[in-house]
Amino acid sequence: MSDDTKKDWRDTVFLPKTDFPMKAGLPQKEPGILAGWQQDDLHGALRAERAGSEKFILHDGPPYANGDIHVGHALNHILKDMVVRTQSLLGKDAPYVPGWDCHGLPIEWKVEEQYRKKKLNKDEVPRAEFRAECRAYAQKWVDTQREQLKRLGIMGDWDKPYLTMDYDSEATIVAELMKFAEAGNLYRGSKPVMWSPVEKTALAEAEVEYEDITSTQIDVAFEIVEAPNAPELVGANLVIWTTTPWTIPVNQAIAYGDNYRYRVLEFGGKRLIMEKSIQIGSDFIERLQHGSHPFEQSAVDNAEIGHTEEIPSDAFDGMKVLHPMHKLGGFFATPRPVLKADFVDNEQGTGLVHMSPDHGEDDFYLCRENGIDPVFAVDDGGVYRDDWPWLGGRDERRRSVINPNFNAPDGPICSDLSEVGALLSASADYKHSYPHSWRSKAKIIYRCTPQWFVPMDKDLGDGGTLRSRAMGEIERVRFVPERGRNRIRSMVEGRPDWVLSRQRAWGVPITLFVRKDGTYLQDSGVNSRVVDAIREGGVDAWDEARKAEFLGSDHNPDDFEMVHDILDVWFDSGCTHVFVLESDRWPALTWPANLYLEGSDQHRGWFQSSLLESCATRGRAPYDQVLTHGFTMDQNGRKMSKSLGNTVDPLKIVDQYGADILRLWALSVDSTMDHRIGDEILKGVADQYRKLRNTFRYLLGALEGYEASEAVDYAEMPELERYTLHQLAQLDAKLRQCIADYDFNEYTRLLTEFANEDLSAFLFDIRKDRLYCDDPAWTQRRAYRTVLDTLFHALVRYAAPVLVFTAEEVWTTRFPEGKSIHLQQIDALPDNWTDEALAARFAALRELREDVTEAIEPLRREKTIRSSNEAAVSVPAGSVPQGFDMDDLAELFIAASVSTHDGDGVTVTRSSCNKCGRCWRLLPSVLEDGDLCSRCEGVVD
Repeated sequence: MSDDTKKDWRDTVFLPKTDFPMKAGLPQKEPGILAGWQQDDLHGALRAERAGSEKFILHDGPPYANGDIHVGHALNHILKDMVVRTQSLLGKDAPYVPGWDCHGLPIEWKVEEQYRKKKLNKDEVPRAEFRAECRAYAQKWVDTQREQLKRLGIMGDWDKPYLTMDYDSEATIVAELMKFAEAGNLYRGSKPVMWSPVEKTALAEAEVEYEDITSTQIDVAFEIVEAPNAPELVGANLVIWTTTPWTIPVNQAIAYGDNYRYRVLEFGGKRLIMEKSIQIGSDFIERLQHGSHPFEQSAVDNAEIGHTEEIPSDAFDGMKVLHPMHKLGGFFATPRPVLKADFVDNEQGTGLVHMSPDHGEDDFYLCRENGIDPVFAVDDGGVYRDDWPWLGGRDERRRSVINPNFNAPDGPICSDLSEVGALLSASADYKHSYPHSWRSKAKIIYRCTPQWFVPMDKDLGDGGTLRSRAMGEIERVRFVPERGRNRIRSMVEGRPDWVLSRQRAWGVPITLFVRKDGTYLQDSGVNSRVVDAIREGGVDAWDEARKAEFLGSDHNPDDFEMVHDILDVWFDSGCTHVFVLESDRWPALTWPANLYLEGSDQHRGWFQSSLLESCATRGRAPYDQVLTHGFTMDQNGRKMSKSLGNTVDPLKIVDQYGADILRLWALSVDSTMDHRIGDEILKGVADQYRKLRNTFRYLLGALEGYEASEAVDYAEMPELERYTLHQLAQLDAKLRQCIADYDFNEYTRLLTEFANEDLSAFLFDIRKDRLYCDDPAWTQRRAYRTVLDTLFHALVRYAAPVLVFTAEEVWTTRFPEGKSIHLQQIDALPDNWTDEALAARFAALRELREDVTEAIEPLRREKTIRSSNEAAVSVPAGSVPQGFDMDDLAELFIAASVSTHDGDGVTVTRSSCNKCGRCWRLLPSVLEDGDLCSRCEGVVD
């Protein structure tokens, strides 16, 4: 047959057919799929589908209702969605109820900003009106974030989320507080707490961030006026060093270390006492030489260790010093005791520490042990009282402790100390980390104020304390990753009593009635009336106008003061396990939760407040497992910030790429560590997605017209198909383990590698000849399609928690009238699919196949051959795995022929056989190029 009369056999080839497009168009397609889920109430349908199954409860940690979602929100919620979807995939009933934190300073701060822009004072607005604005502001962002999170494909009970500002939630929070009160686990006390002078409220540790600053460091001399055990030291000076000059006005003592030795340094006519290791040329002398001080340079240059011997170890017993401003009289005239303390060190400073019980925890406790009380000289705005003897009368800026000029070497503190000869050095060059409010970004201070506390070490009646209960639960709970246990353990082990009170307006009130002696009323009837009122009317129900109503006939309203502080919002969120998991509103939920999942910063936040609240009221943690993730950096590994302009907006990613690309990124990174995102990274993820999509497209096309009657039993299948089912069984076991370990980047990697390497680059590549060219009725082709059908059902299910929109599109393309893919589950695969001996033979074969492919490639580049079908391959005789003949190898290598030789290495030449015009294989049975091989003749006939 001449070339120009050769028949075109293309219409006899069984090519894959599908309407499933290679171009995804996710940004345009996903909203329609999402609308269908909402219309069908997918979450509710899944609850009905899984009714009666084993429960898995992930309790949602409430994000803050303040602003659009950021990439951290996206990562967090995608991980949560992955958890509940994979648990559902295993057949469990895994409902998801989203929630929001709605009270507290961030929202109040934003509403205040709106007032400030209008030059209005929010304190002049009735509290109920102001709270209504806060409630409306929070609701606006709840609604906004809800739609944004839904767009990411997060499946949950979005029509019925929990809000901490719901009246029922507020009432439950109050009821939980009353449990603390009725058990005597609340007390009112004054001690230093972290205080924001800008926001005028106490802060929790979780509301604080640390930034590097440069402070003024000063050395101050305190003259000794009494020294019963060393009278020769009277007139000498104890030298203290501090980086908070503003605390000197309320100094009440000096602390020394009992384990250190001290001696005298003669300096400029003064005798200065400090820890013995402080030498000439030390930091102290450097400060004297280069800082501001009242001495002549010659005095500095001539400074030397005094001739006095080391001072006796008991010299400090009974010693007292004068405050530098003692001539002002009153508070300042009282000599200050010198006290032994175990927290003093000699790594910085002079080995002597000035004590201000108003502004330091160590200071407070040491002074309290010695009968010294705070004086409350600094107000809630961080300003020394106008009537304070020292500094009073100056304008407010010259009394503001957070005003840098107040603490500067030429500021009022240093200037006044210098004037009385007590300032030895002052230099504004001390660089260190300092706490700031994460909301206002302003520096905070330690300030002693009356607050409400939960004691950590009070006996709870069973010989245990809240701290010991919590520590026991930390040992019981599973932490993923494990390092989370050490993190929260160290925090709980050393944390002070829990400060519950805040001096703000928007939040749940501390609903206590306090007597004039400071004790609070414990009356279950009163508490019940308060809880009922708040359940009916929210936090505005706690009002002075209802005082008598709440107290009832048994108590005289004049004997009690209503507390108007609000609760720490961490107490609010710490109670969510009660008003969500124990509520009749969500009957699908149960207490305790199987899992809490948040960022690693929540070891000091929600994980801890929930742990403490539940341990106090229920004796155990409200969760059995805690999973934490790291933080998202830009693609260069830098922390994201608006000032750097390197933030990544998840909503823009969705608009550009689609939500499935964002999900694939989130589930491909090692989220337990800090990780990165950026344009180049997302382009790589998009390429990874295209390969997965192509796998599904191939499956859909190859299975066109497939019916169950076509299926072939496992025993009748060729070895390659049985090997593929072995691989699928192995993959299934590994993915199940990933689900158990919450190892989702490994889950995604395994799924992707299986699709790309085991299927596309191996099985599909080898079997395309059989799919395209075998007779549809032949057992071998039917066996392949049987395996493809099995792979389709497995892979779409495996991919569904990751690519939620794409999996639905794939599923409905094949089963347009069927239930959603997200209502399906994975069932156990047959045990007999696992065949380790077969797998070992194919592993050896694949290694040989790689060598063959590598040997063919140079001939392809040189265009000696155009495809491996034209290659005549010869392999070393000893390299052929047992059980494979040459025809098997030719098919598996996609070569024209395979032979063996006694030498080393793979050799390749172009086959001398003619090419079949239908299957394009070069075979001996083809008489002329373009004719049919014996196989194709049989099929065409």
